[in-house]
Amino acid sequence: MLTHYSPDEYLVHETESLTKHEYFDGKIVAMAGATDAHVTIAGNLFTELRSHLRGSSCRVYISDMKARIDAHNRFFYSDLLITCDPCDAETSTYKRFPKLIIEVLSHSTESFDRGQKFADYQTLNSLEEYVLIDSKTRHVEVFCRYTDGLWIYQNYNDHETFQLTSLNYTGTFATLYEDVTLESIKPAPIHENESSN
Repeated sequence: MLTHYSPDEYLVHETESLTKHEYFDGKIVAMAGATDAHVTIAGNLFTELRSHLRGSSCRVYISDMKARIDAHNRFFYSDLLITCDPCDAETSTYKRFPKLIIEVLSHSTESFDRGQKFADYQTLNSLEEYVLIDSKTRHVEVFCRYTDGLWIYQNYNDHETFQLTSLNYTGTFATLYEDVTLESIKPAPIHENESSN
């Protein structure tokens, strides 16, 4: 079995695999399955954005579309990816020029989505907005890139609405979290020297 894959070998592998994998400069890593809350949130927002962008040159993709990050030789699956670049019509299994990427946070991926994954996404010159949606609380975080390259953070903590500036879209928390049973928050581990009073 290969321990190091070229990008082309990885893409072939993904078409033949029943499990999705992300690609890290030659290495592939299997992805864990998603929860009910995770899938429902992503589905709710996909439906909203698909309707919002109907008739435009933008396309909305959910979960199975890869983002290719050439600067670090990566392929990532995002929960939602929106591209408005006609060049992305040339590739059917990945997109190079996303305008907006959205990740629904889970226990297993949150630190990666906030850290290294976001750092790699920032090398995409086309990316204008990066959005993190919580599946444990009603919470949306939006990182918006301005023309000078500075990223501005906006926090929506169960407001009535939230804004996606790159798409001129205003969403509601009621719609985003419709039919969602929030995941339980795992308690912090108790250290041996802490009192159990």
